[in-house]
Amino acid sequence: MEFAVRDAVHHVGALLFEQILNAEDERESAPVFCPLGHRLHVHQIRTKQLLTILGRVHIRRRYYYDEHCRQGRCRKDEFLDIAGTSFSPGIRRMVARVGASRPFGDGVADLHELSGVSVSTKEIERLAEAVGKDAESFMLRDQPAEELTEGLTVYVEMDGTGVPVVSKETEGHQGKHPEKPAMTREAKLGSVFTQTTVNEKGEAVRDERTTTYVGAITTAEKFGEMIETEAHRRGIEGASRTVILGDGALWIWNLAADRFPKAIQIVDLYHACEHCWNIAKLFYANDEVKQTRWAEERCEDLEKGDIASVVEALQRLNPRTEEEEKTRDREIGYYLKNASRMRYNVFREKGLFVGSGVCEAGCKTVIGRRLKQSGMYWTVRGANSIIALRCCLLSNQWEEFWEYRAELRAAA
Repeated sequence: MEFAVRDAVHHVGALLFEQILNAEDERESAPVFCPLGHRLHVHQIRTKQLLTILGRVHIRRRYYYDEHCRQGRCRKDEFLDIAGTSFSPGIRRMVARVGASRPFGDGVADLHELSGVSVSTKEIERLAEAVGKDAESFMLRDQPAEELTEGLTVYVEMDGTGVPVVSKETEGHQGKHPEKPAMTREAKLGSVFTQTTVNEKGEAVRDERTTTYVGAITTAEKFGEMIETEAHRRGIEGASRTVILGDGALWIWNLAADRFPKAIQIVDLYHACEHCWNIAKLFYANDEVKQTRWAEERCEDLEKGDIASVVEALQRLNPRTEEEEKTRDREIGYYLKNASRMRYNVFREKGLFVGSGVCEAGCKTVIGRRLKQSGMYWTVRGANSIIALRCCLLSNQWEEFWEYRAELRAAA
């Protein structure tokens, strides 16, 4: 009975909405000119069927034609934001949210059950990706910086995670193993959040609901523009301290030096310890006791910020194979190169975070939970659209995105 009443109310609402849309509008009767200055004349009245959140409606629009340029347009479509589509803005907003949150096929049943709207799997995919393109520009929007309260620390974390893509998207890209073709493309994700206080133990505490995300499968240079734009919007210039957190990936630190030269740089402690465990597993593969003891001692050195002891311990290892020698030398280089970013004792004394858990969790929630499910393979364009939508949702900027989109349309 509830569903029947809902459908009946929607039907009545659609009839009323149709009358409102077909009412005379001063904007439609105003003179229309082409870019070259030719005045367009009404050629005919055309009817368009539109799917709205209330149901299907029919809209009458004046079709203007330019005899000189031989081009036509329906001005009403432009100010109703339905040019080139038979789906209302309300439908596109609902579909974009569902497509960003659920596999497209699952979204069909969800939309019908929750709203009575019937769309196909392919329509959800196309509409979500189209709206996602606007969300990508939203991440690069020019906006005044937030005003920060005194004593605030702004963190910028960066990480990367593989997204499964169709085979054509891997051409020219090297996989993890030289002898095997690439199966994924790296999506870069950045998170920005603030810290005001520490807890009773002196450990950093993240300010609630301050985390925002940007991300895409793109070059480090383009991603650098995205994360710098977001950091600027979040008021990084007015922060008391700025911290860049990431793993040992070279692109992160190159970007940090270029975009945030005054920031404190910190290598995620977990990743630094993970390198110790990897080397221990290689050199003490058959002796779990020595393996554990060696790794734990090195992790204790890291906690103290004693990188010299870690390097000395690595130098004392006796490689038995060429692989072990290359691995040991590479790890020595890793710790020497990042020594200034591993002063964990100093960072903790200053009440700073030493782990990039926020961004790592973001890789799972923003990207992994939606784009890395079993059997999924994406185009780069499609993946970037969904990542952009999810960044808006999980940054609590969904309403702000739609206001931005409306402002762009009004300006045009």
